[in-house]
Amino acid sequence: MNETGMVFRRLRRIGNQDKLKNGNLERSQKWFPELELWRWGFEQGPLYPIGGTTSSRSDDGSSPLISLLQSFNFFGQNYSQIFVNHNGHLTFDSPWSSYSPQQFPMYGSRDIIAPFWTDLDNRGNGDIYYVQYTNGSILQQVTQDINAYFPSLNFHANWVFIATWYEVAYYPTTGTQTTIQAVLTTNGQYSFVLMNYGSLANTSMSIQAGYDTINSSHHFSIPGSMSNNASGSNSVFSLDSNVNVTGRWVFRLDHGSRGCSFNG
Repeated sequence: MNETGMVFRRLRRIGNQDKLKNGNLERSQKWFPELELWRWGFEQGPLYPIGGTTSSRSDDGSSPLISLLQSFNFFGQNYSQIFVNHNGHLTFDSPWSSYSPQQFPMYGSRDIIAPFWTDLDNRGNGDIYYVQYTNGSILQQVTQDINAYFPSLNFHANWVFIATWYEVAYYPTTGTQTTIQAVLTTNGQYSFVLMNYGSLANTSMSIQAGYDTINSSHHFSIPGSMSNNASGSNSVFSLDSNVNVTGRWVFRLDHGSRGCSFNG
């Protein structure tokens, strides 16, 4: 545990380049043998660093209310809080335990971002993390990525929120391991979500990925959702992309167009 109470996966030791201090990755100019120098590990797929506050181990559970360090504009609705729900989705107004995915558009009463809505179970294995950044190398990387996908916007991230479902099993405590990630970012004007897919265990359960708004005025379902091609080594989510980065799907979520410059 670091001083902020957040846990970070430290998977590969390196020499004199990086050090982990208070949850921030800092650049070191020379070797200090008394320091433990690590680089955050990346699982298979285009994931950002895995770590943060760990949610509870509970079937169909949710994180506590998370106060956002920056208001997030979701198609005209500005939110200052979020919930990371264990069954692979994010909600804003309240936690949501739903484990049975519905196909988007739902025409319902809930704003939802769902990188991998299905029946997950972290009681036996897997961790669910969430973390926010307002400075540092993660903001720089997300800024660079968004500008590559939306080059006309001159985007500069001032906030990033990362939720990671890391090696979480399908219900009921099956021992399978699935890793997915939802990354929210904004500059105060434009808002985006990046959905990143690591290793996806095979399942016969239905999976919905994408986003939906209240009354479905805006919605998107990632191809492969609610089909046999959603999980396993042949998952469309992890083998395809709308930004030419295998396993990554990116969407603009403010008032503007939801598409990207490659294949939106």
